[in-house]
Amino acid sequence: MMSFKKVLIDNKSLIALLLLMGAVSLYSPNFLTVDNLLNVLRQTSINAIIALGITYVILTAGIDLSVGSVLALSGAVCASLLAADTPLIVAFMATLFVGGMLGAANGVVISFFGVQPFIATLVGMTMLRGATLVFTDGRPISTGDFEVAEAFYQLGGGYVAGIPVPILLAAAVFGVGWLVLNRTAFGRYVYAIGGNEQVTLIAGINVRRVKIVVYMLSGAMAALAGMILTARLESAQPTAGLGYELDAIAAVVLGGTSLMGGRGTLIGTLIGALIIGVLNNALNLMDVSSYYQQIAKGGVILLAVVVDSRVKSR
Repeated sequence: MMSFKKVLIDNKSLIALLLLMGAVSLYSPNFLTVDNLLNVLRQTSINAIIALGITYVILTAGIDLSVGSVLALSGAVCASLLAADTPLIVAFMATLFVGGMLGAANGVVISFFGVQPFIATLVGMTMLRGATLVFTDGRPISTGDFEVAEAFYQLGGGYVAGIPVPILLAAAVFGVGWLVLNRTAFGRYVYAIGGNEQVTLIAGINVRRVKIVVYMLSGAMAALAGMILTARLESAQPTAGLGYELDAIAAVVLGGTSLMGGRGTLIGTLIGALIIGVLNNALNLMDVSSYYQQIAKGGVILLAVVVDSRVKSR
C-alpha cells in the first residue's frame, strides 16, 4: 500500500497530465488528432526551452524573472543581424552569446554582490525590457526577404519528417540538459548548492562559478526561444516574451521542482510545460475568454503548489 502511494506521489505530475488529456479528449474529439497534438507540442516548445534553463536556476534555490526580456532583446538582435544579411550560423551563435552574457550578468550580480536572485532578476527584467524598446525604437524589426532569412524561418515554421522543427529543438536541448544534470559533476554541484550551499562551499566547490554558469544557461535558453519565436513571426516584436517567465516558472513548479532548491528533474519540468500547453489548448477548444484563461491557469498552478507543500509536510 505504501509503495503504491509512493508511486502516486512520485508521478503526480504525469498522472495529472494524463487525467487532463483524458478529460479534454472527452470534451473535444479533435484534441487527440495528430495535427492538434503536434500543434500543442509546437506551442509548448518555447515555454519548455525557457523552463529548462529556469530549472537549473531553481535547483540552486534561485529564480530568474528576466527571461522574457532576454527573449525579446535576443530576438531583436537576431532580426537585426539577419536584416543586415549576416550569415545564419553567425547570427545564431551571436544571439546565443548575447543571451548567455545577459544571463551571466545576473549571475555575477547575485554571486559577487550578494543581491537576492528575485531582486537582481527583477531589475534585469525591467532594464532589459527598456533596452529592447530603445533598440527597436518600439517597432517590430523585420528579418528581411534575403535568402538567409528564408532559411531562418524554418527554425520556427519548418518540418523534418512531418515533425515541426521547434519540437525537435526542444527535444534536443532537453536531451543534452538531462545528460548534463544527471551524468556530470556540474549537475551534482547544481543539486548540492540547492540542497545546502554552505556545505557545498566548504566541500571546495566554486559556488560562484556554478551559479554564473547556471544563469548563463538560463539566458542562452531564453535567447534560443527568442529566435524560434522571431522565426515563427518573421519579425522581432518589442513586446515579445511578456509574461513568459511566469509560464516557465509555473512549468517548473508543476513538474515537482522545489522552489527551495535541491530537488527536481527536467522530465518533471517537461511534463509541467505539457500540462500548461494542454490546458491552454483545452481552453481554446472550449472558446474560453483569454481573461478567464489567466484565472484558470493561476488556479491550476496554485493547486499544484498547495498539493506539493502538503506532500512535503507529510
